[in-house]
Amino acid sequence: MREKKLWLLATFHTTAGAIAMEKYGAQEQLPGRLIPVPRAITSDCGMAWRTERSLRADTERVAREHAIDVAGYYEMEL
Repeated sequence: MREKKLWLLATFHTTAGAIAMEKYGAQEQLPGRLIPVPRAITSDCGMAWRTERSLRADTERVAREHAIDVAGYYEMEL
């Protein structure tokens, strides 16, 4: 079994927001990927951006600079 790790999750109101985060995250070389939102968190679109917790400021900057509507940021062990 894989060892769990604490991650930063960003959730989105729309699927378009999640896909935009994936696109601009890749453009800005921000490591991360889209995952289904864990059951413990509610989300409008059902997808979340998962990345290292240490990259929260960079994740927030990318979202802000590209006008991505983030529903919330969570730290969760996955």
